[in-house]
Amino acid sequence: MSSRLCGAERKTTMSGTHTHDHDHDHSSHHAGHAGHGDHAAQFRDRFWWSLVLAIPVVVFSQMFGHILGYQLSFAGAEWISPALGTVIFSYGGYPFLTGAVAELRTRQPGMMTLIAMAISVAFVASWATVVDASLELDFWWELALLIVIMLLGHWVEMCALGAASGALDALAALLPDTAELVRGDEIVEIPLSHLAEGDIVLVRSGGRVPADGKVTEGLAQVDESMISGESRTVSRGPGAQVVAGTVATDTAIRVVVTAVGERTALAGIRRLVDEAQRSSSRAQALADRAAALLFYFAAGAGVVTFVVWMLLGDPTDAIARTVTVLVIACPHALGLAIPLVIAISTERAARAGVLVKDRLALERMRTIDVVLFDKTGTLTRGEPAVSRTMTDWIDPVAALQLAAAVEVASEHPLARAIVRAADEHGTTDRPTATDFRSRTARGVEATVDGALVQVGGPRLLSEVAAHVPDAIAAPAAEKSADGATVLYLLRDGEPLAAFALDDAIRPESAAAIAALHDRGVRVAMITGDAADVANSVGRQLGVDEVFAEVLPADKDSKVTELQHRGLRVAMVGDGVNDAPALARADVGVAIGAGTDVAIESAGVVLASSDPRAVVSAIALSVASYRKMIQNLAWATGYNVLGVPLAAGVLAPLGFVLSPAVGAILMSLSTIVVALNAQLLRRLV
Repeated sequence: MSSRLCGAERKTTMSGTHTHDHDHDHSSHHAGHAGHGDHAAQFRDRFWWSLVLAIPVVVFSQMFGHILGYQLSFAGAEWISPALGTVIFSYGGYPFLTGAVAELRTRQPGMMTLIAMAISVAFVASWATVVDASLELDFWWELALLIVIMLLGHWVEMCALGAASGALDALAALLPDTAELVRGDEIVEIPLSHLAEGDIVLVRSGGRVPADGKVTEGLAQVDESMISGESRTVSRGPGAQVVAGTVATDTAIRVVVTAVGERTALAGIRRLVDEAQRSSSRAQALADRAAALLFYFAAGAGVVTFVVWMLLGDPTDAIARTVTVLVIACPHALGLAIPLVIAISTERAARAGVLVKDRLALERMRTIDVVLFDKTGTLTRGEPAVSRTMTDWIDPVAALQLAAAVEVASEHPLARAIVRAADEHGTTDRPTATDFRSRTARGVEATVDGALVQVGGPRLLSEVAAHVPDAIAAPAAEKSADGATVLYLLRDGEPLAAFALDDAIRPESAAAIAALHDRGVRVAMITGDAADVANSVGRQLGVDEVFAEVLPADKDSKVTELQHRGLRVAMVGDGVNDAPALARADVGVAIGAGTDVAIESAGVVLASSDPRAVVSAIALSVASYRKMIQNLAWATGYNVLGVPLAAGVLAPLGFVLSPAVGAILMSLSTIVVALNAQLLRRLV
């Protein structure tokens, strides 16, 4: 495990790995972490040096030799364990001693104080034995092993948290160091920090986009998996938005920069991941209270243990049992139980395109009863698309190509939709149109192969008094009744075809709704569109309830209506017009990437526009909460059972725990908690 965890070892202070607790004055032991500032590499070094020094301490310890039945005797041998033990106490124990001082200064005694108490008692008792051999309180070898094992446990913890928090470094590493700036006919390589809005940069095949911008020239398949979580590449051509850190996989493109530095989507995502790992949660607050109570419980148990064993007349056993109680009661696993789950879950969420602004929002996702989707731009693309081509005798693809020949010169959204549809079904050559004219409220027309070709709505039909064949009229009327926009294609006044255009439903929407239903979550949809349009989309997707003709200002009242039914509501919208509803919901989920990724009204932001990420957020919420509870149960249960055993309640039966064995068990509990949290990586 250590090789996997420590591969991400870096200079991260302990306060840095725990700031999501310490900044909010939650955790007592985190205050200790903030005080000494050791990071994973320092714990590694202290562990290995202390381990090397511990070997002769153990070998030359009189107590250890007595246990194994050997004796090493030569001039000065009796000073090896005290001398090296003192070095280990000073060097290896330094993080714990300084951490205890920091905890006591903030009046938040916790894990560091307990460890410092344990090693200090063992150190003082051992030196007292050096001065007065009759005391028989030689704990040098146990002190050495205790510090070594504690350092190992902290090294594992720092490595684990470092690997999880490495998501932030990974995001930063996505940006190139330089950009290729286009200056007239020249290409100049400049540092990324010198880029400004309005600059045009060249992104070569296989290169990363250096800043957010729009494509001005070229057409490339772009890998946006680092933003969207979607492994498939997407086509990006002139006018299309591209995001810093994405990769042009096949051909070069030129991009005009629209955002740099902290204004880019990547920077916004990085801030959200950072905020999420710093944010507190109910489970963390519970762990902090448990850790504080455990300190007083352990300190009290230590005092009682010492007094009882002293009354029994055995100072050696009294100190040994007290040290063991303090060691085994260290809330090390408890301190790691929640922060590690938070770090891993937010990192995995970011990889799946789920950006958690508020830990409480993610925790509440597991309790959601209904997900309320805004229709436009969320379940649909927010742009028209040809949903059906209706013809009598002409081939539908030929009709599309003929209509596109006329519409290609128009910038109207409906015209662009017809051109896109023709491109997608481009099995025939598109004819050439001339004499293009746009006629207000009627449509467009042009000359194609000597014939007048027109594309327009019902007004155009009325104007030319055209008779529409039943093969076209009947399905066109049906689509119109469902709220679709219908455009007709005429050649020399004869209707050849009709095109139904709807707000295109995202192909992922149906899968998202089906997955929510599988989890027992209801799905509602809200829109300002007419009821027939909304109901048509709702039927196609299997939505449970539709709210239609709702003004943006009234969307939050629909959220309230659902809440008054006793339902816990997650609102999913674009984060602009839906801001009041996002804020009103139990969980606000903003959808869509871009420079507005840090939408203040939402607790969760989906980096992509894929509604299936909502299902991922719920699954992650359930899994991470389960891991938190499992870790808390293990960490607290271990201490509740371990302290009485360490105090010697089974001593009459011949069962006792030495301080070193207690340290081993304590570290094992920490490793169990760390491994259990790592299982979250299987989810995403």
